[in-house]
Amino acid sequence: MAVLSRSGLGYAESRLRRHSAEAGEGAVPPLDAPDAAWVLLAGDRVVLRREPASALLPPETAVRVPALAEPVFLGRLDGRPVFAAAIEPAAAEDLAAGTDHHSLDLRSLAADGAVAAHELGLLATAKSLLAWHARNGFCANCGTPTAAVAGGFRRDCPACEAHHFPRTDPVVIMLLRRGEHCLLGRAPRFKPGMYSCLAGFLEPGETVEDAVRRETFEEAGIRVGAVRYLASQPWPFPASLMLGCVAEALDAAITIDPAELEDARWFSRAEVAAMIAGTHPEGLGVPPPMAIAHLLMCAFVEGAA
Repeated sequence: MAVLSRSGLGYAESRLRRHSAEAGEGAVPPLDAPDAAWVLLAGDRVVLRREPASALLPPETAVRVPALAEPVFLGRLDGRPVFAAAIEPAAAEDLAAGTDHHSLDLRSLAADGAVAAHELGLLATAKSLLAWHARNGFCANCGTPTAAVAGGFRRDCPACEAHHFPRTDPVVIMLLRRGEHCLLGRAPRFKPGMYSCLAGFLEPGETVEDAVRRETFEEAGIRVGAVRYLASQPWPFPASLMLGCVAEALDAAITIDPAELEDARWFSRAEVAAMIAGTHPEGLGVPPPMAIAHLLMCAFVEGAA
């Protein structure tokens, strides 16, 4: 069996020694630590330093723009404390207007390889945490405003004393194979000609294997037998974890759910190889290498699936 290369997979690499809720406040360094590195995000846009290209900014850059809320302590990178803060889009534009900085959205940043691969995993952590704080200012138990603690890895309610932790939403993404063919589909939102793997959120009390079987049947009307996990990818839009699987199809006939898919087809190994290479005769393509769907398709072509 071929060895699967994960090179180029977005957000999957990180050298961050993560902080956590269990570490407590005592492990959080001061915000004005002189050796700190900062990550500044305005929604999905990241402020980047031009030379050397990096999303890790010095403290003197961070103090130039006000944060929308208390910054989050992500952990340490090569011993340096790393903080993340959400800022207004206008503040990001002001920084990007200079010669030393620019901004780029998180998807393009990963697709273009605009920063070192290990920074992408750190950015996924920052984006997911900041988005969670923006949506969870009130206690889900009693409605009281909550406070960020443990460096931002937990929110506490002063009224009912409930602890709230950041959540990650698991998603199964699966390449369905039947002999020398695999099933790929396209959603209405995809750019013209692009096909990808089927995917869907896990539901409460559901195994990964059963989620693969349910989602495949719901979207394409195909029953699934064996399911094998292959790889995972953090997907910070806003905070998912993509669980890449390969599954054996028990049926050939496709019955698509038009609310989910615009089309679904069986593609031969040679066709998928041409789609990856950009040489398919119909002009069909696949997601970029930074997406786990691309990795699953490469695994199929290379015999690693």
